[in-house]
Amino acid sequence: MAEKIMQDEYRIIDDPALIEVLASPVRQEIVDTLAALGGQVSAAELALQLGRHVDGLYYHLKVLCRAGLVTESAEGEDEARRYALPGHATRALRLAYRPASEPGKQALRKFTRGLLKVAQQDFDDALDLPDVVTEGSARQLWAARNKAWLSPEEVVEANALLQRLCALMSQPRAPERTQILSCTFVLAPHVALPKRRGSDGGAGPED
Repeated sequence: MAEKIMQDEYRIIDDPALIEVLASPVRQEIVDTLAALGGQVSAAELALQLGRHVDGLYYHLKVLCRAGLVTESAEGEDEARRYALPGHATRALRLAYRPASEPGKQALRKFTRGLLKVAQQDFDDALDLPDVVTEGSARQLWAARNKAWLSPEEVVEANALLQRLCALMSQPRAPERTQILSCTFVLAPHVALPKRRGSDGGAGPED
């Protein structure tokens, strides 16, 4: 499956089997953290960044390595195994959506459920930080949902802003970058649905 990974500005994943590998919230965290760290890191270093026990990461690392989404190496027999993203280690993974394919659609649904689960955990953990910044230009914690009518030109503008955000949030670690943050968003079109009716013909409660 490794040949499905194309080396470009991002690594593009379009194989439903690979997307399902990434549906695991833990594996999403591993891949995102490897991209953020850049280069090769040991399982112990990875566990430290994720706040997880190292023993619990080995299974997921093996799955990712078998799928070709992560590489494993060691310089000598006594050296700790080190892990990295294949190719240019700082290029983040991106999914290619194939909604016309039923396997592709199901894989994307599983992936998104895992993504939102990770986002919820990130938010919950950050709420417990004593010095988290919640307002102002240096804000670190923020959850919001907006729904609006957009013109075709505004849709293009929204996509350009999100692309810029993705590029900003895909940068590798550097001396001047002293914080690691996560960012999750969902952009989705809406179709107006008929108002739900109760069994007596009156308007029923809206979900």
